[in-house]
Amino acid sequence: MPTAAIFAAVLMQTAPAPSPDLSWMAGYWLDCSRGREASEAWSDPRAGLSVGHAVTLSGGEVSFEVSHIGPTPGGFAYVAQPGGAPPTAFLLVESGPQRAVFANPENDFPTRVIYERDGDALKARIEGEIDGRARSMEWNFAAAPLNARCPL
Repeated sequence: MPTAAIFAAVLMQTAPAPSPDLSWMAGYWLDCSRGREASEAWSDPRAGLSVGHAVTLSGGEVSFEVSHIGPTPGGFAYVAQPGGAPPTAFLLVESGPQRAVFANPENDFPTRVIYERDGDALKARIEGEIDGRARSMEWNFAAAPLNARCPL
């Protein structure tokens, strides 16, 4: 085998996989449905890393999550810390021009996190099982100015 072919084969085995383009998630997103105010903000990717946070107001209660999407030792992943809990990683299992699906079958709930972009809308969905029954939650975000709030 020629030296150039050997060198190319070694590079192919050791080169990290390219990060998917998730720039379509960047921005501030607001969902004012179901009697709640939910917002998410995502940075544009920098060296494959996007940083996000979410705040939800519902029934007089507030909750939050900090998260990031990017390279991890286990692969490219969505890493969530709801309410400041220890991080949970969901590996990227599907990606396209406007869709990303992350999965962690070992997590109690959710086991899948899905983001889809359609124009000025961003849909987020979590799926899994609770007590042996399929469950999901969904957010339908609209692009909004930074720190916009739902009408009272």
